[in-house]
Amino acid sequence: MANTSKKTQKKSTSGSKSRGLLEKFFVDQLKDIYYAEKALVKALPKMQKNATSQELVNAFSTHLDQTREQVTRLEEVFNLMGLSPSSKKCEAMIGLIAEGESIMEETKDDTWTRDVGLIVAAQKIEHYEIASYGSLKQLATTMGMGDIAKILDETLKEEKETDLLLTNIAETGINEEAEVED
Repeated sequence: MANTSKKTQKKSTSGSKSRGLLEKFFVDQLKDIYYAEKALVKALPKMQKNATSQELVNAFSTHLDQTREQVTRLEEVFNLMGLSPSSKKCEAMIGLIAEGESIMEETKDDTWTRDVGLIVAAQKIEHYEIASYGSLKQLATTMGMGDIAKILDETLKEEKETDLLLTNIAETGINEEAEVED
């Protein structure tokens, strides 16, 4: 029994030492996704403007509104932690947005093929966000930040729903229409 309490004591000590480092890492990742969401607020209107399908235009419009709300939620998380919201350049989002812009440049205007490309680009972004929010939620839970984990989970659910919506839009006609385009 003495060994067990010794292990528990060690774990507890290293846990508190790691917590400081883990919390710093967590904040760094919050700054990263905060930058990413703000960059997406700027990118989504261009994607929306370049979409052909009204259903896709509407999906981008809805997601733009959600993304603005997600930025606000992240600001709430920073505030709950006693921090001012700040961002750190997110190379991943910069690359994903650039890839989406490249798709828009390389596909013909007003085509189903462009919509396919926009959906692919948007889903890559969604998958990045799903991975980020899923990890952040778990870290918040691990550190005993239940309120923050709930806020992050709300955004995670929205990102998963958006990904599903984009899949449904692609599968209910856009992919087939693009296949027969000249």
